[in-house]
Amino acid sequence: MAKRDYYDLLGLSKGANADEIKKAYRQKAKELHPDRNSDNPNAEEQFKEVNEAYDVLKDGERKAAYDRFGHAAFEGGMGGGGARGGAQQGDFASAFSDVFDDLFGDFMGQRGGQGGGRRRATRGSDLRYNLRVTLEEAYHGLQKTIQVPTSVACDECDGSGAEGGAEPATCPTCSGMGKVRAQQGFFTVERTCPTCAGAGQIIKNPCKACGGMGRVERDRSLSVNIPAGVETGTRIRLGGEGEAGMRGGPAGDLYIFIEVAPHKIFERDAQNLYCRVPVSMTTAAMGGDIEVPTIEGGRSRVKIPEGSQSGRQMRLRAKGMPALRGGPAGDMMIELAVETPVNLTSRQKELLREFEALSEENSPENKDFLKSVRGFWDSMKG
Repeated sequence: MAKRDYYDLLGLSKGANADEIKKAYRQKAKELHPDRNSDNPNAEEQFKEVNEAYDVLKDGERKAAYDRFGHAAFEGGMGGGGARGGAQQGDFASAFSDVFDDLFGDFMGQRGGQGGGRRRATRGSDLRYNLRVTLEEAYHGLQKTIQVPTSVACDECDGSGAEGGAEPATCPTCSGMGKVRAQQGFFTVERTCPTCAGAGQIIKNPCKACGGMGRVERDRSLSVNIPAGVETGTRIRLGGEGEAGMRGGPAGDLYIFIEVAPHKIFERDAQNLYCRVPVSMTTAAMGGDIEVPTIEGGRSRVKIPEGSQSGRQMRLRAKGMPALRGGPAGDMMIELAVETPVNLTSRQKELLREFEALSEENSPENKDFLKSVRGFWDSMKG
């Protein structure tokens, strides 16, 4: 089968310069790499064709021969590049190495050509702190001091990890890159440098206080501002208050996760509060005013309508929790719980019987109902 034109394979015109050829090859190599096209059975063959095209066009002498004679320039010893007989394994490895960082930069944590492997310092880890607050504290907001066990920069070496604050030396194995490359067939494989563990530097005289790590364990006191309206699951970020970086690297962040403790009176649902309020039987029957506690520590007067039953709900506007990010406050929902009197005196029982009798006389419907109930129970006894 006839070979495809090298320029067509890379999506280029014949006048393309070296930068355009390299850029086009990188793009094609990314698209056609077999590891990224496991569902395409032709990907490996297409990938080899693209590498062969790049191997020829990146070389000025061979490119000139190809521009003049086409594929015939490398067949039967013709042209200046004939002795090389097309793309050889060594040339392919060289071509592939040119774009290795572009292909795998996202996985290796670096970008090609930018020295991403030089990690002279390492960022510290982020930390989590669980903080429990009361519902009242969540309502008002507060300033709270917490003790955080963490790693801080070593004072003896100023975080460098070297005795006396001396500068670390460049790793001789990886020349400061933090990675070493090994040739395996036509692939070039990068691994973390075994000498410096990827840091790119070694410390000849480690600091005795921190053992060359540049940080030590210590408890820190931090003042945290808890805004009004927080709820369980609210997360507060304190930038740079996490674990110290290694060898002078930047510190991580501290994340404070809020948990609001259960309340003995109120139940919370987002910004609304719910509570059950006991009401005497006489107040529920005749109506009246009662006082109920509110979350801010005060009391509100509530009017109870005549004939209120247990379970009736009443709303107090804007008496709930404040909004965390601004906006109107929630409401407070009151559920009435009518209390049945207990431990009655003889006189109280007598008055209740009189009340029952008067209720039967004043309401024929009630009287007939009570008679039917009594008749039912009498029949059950018989």
